[in-house]
Amino acid sequence: MAWTAHTIIQNGKAIPFEEARIHPLAVGVAYGAAVFEGIRAYMNPSTGRLSVFRLEEHLARLDQGMKFLRFDDPPSRDALRQGVLDSVRANAPDDDCYIRLQVHIESRGSQATTGKVGWVCAATPRERSPQRESGLSVCVSSWTRIADNTMPARVKATANYHAGRIATLQAKADGYDAPILLTRDGKLSEAAAACLFLVRDGALVTPGRDSDILESVTRDTVLQLAAEHGIPAQERRADRTELHVADEVFLCGTGQELVPVTSVDRLPVADGRPGPLTMRLQAAYEAVVRGTTNAHAEWRTPVI
Repeated sequence: MAWTAHTIIQNGKAIPFEEARIHPLAVGVAYGAAVFEGIRAYMNPSTGRLSVFRLEEHLARLDQGMKFLRFDDPPSRDALRQGVLDSVRANAPDDDCYIRLQVHIESRGSQATTGKVGWVCAATPRERSPQRESGLSVCVSSWTRIADNTMPARVKATANYHAGRIATLQAKADGYDAPILLTRDGKLSEAAAACLFLVRDGALVTPGRDSDILESVTRDTVLQLAAEHGIPAQERRADRTELHVADEVFLCGTGQELVPVTSVDRLPVADGRPGPLTMRLQAAYEAVVRGTTNAHAEWRTPVI
């Protein structure tokens, strides 16, 4: 049975989980003026200790988002780091946990209101995707990815996820697990809440930063692990039809982790089974997040 979250950190203070509050007319709610990070803490099977994965990279991206949204007097990186660690410690999880760190405008106001800024950090259990081994069935969505000069995807704002939600609801209504979105000029971008990788001729291909993607911490991790395992990789513009001729396809993100795609638009990817490079990278990712390898100790922040 999964552990239960009973404590949440709100504005630096530990309070009962169900007592966290924000006014329904707060600008963060009324206008979506909020940025967030999804972060994971993983249990090392040998030591039984939790470590937060790539915490500093997540905090750096959150700083960028707060700057872009012009938040007044935002919380410091030190305060947010402490909040992440406190949220995990306070709940004493006996297994992995998913951490939601969110900064928002908690006062009422207009679209142009930039303060008062509040924040919350919650550590909760989260089941892993049941398709980690079997693979996802995806479709190319009729909905288009948000563009950089509309709602910049590299800013991890809560409002951005409405576009992915619409595409996901349509995909599920049509019998798929998830959608793949294209840019306005018809190139591959990403899934609704995960980055996209293909395997072609033994090399990884992932849409570049100019393809309206979130500059994902997990995507960066996969690229680094691929280089260390001798797998060539290309960050470039990619065509829709490359999904159908790819040898392998997978999605990655903090929430999804690394999940194979076995069919696109009801056409099988290769033989319709998770591919060897995908599963090799999934195993490498699992080892580095849990610390069962000595590699990249700097990516793991112990929860002491």
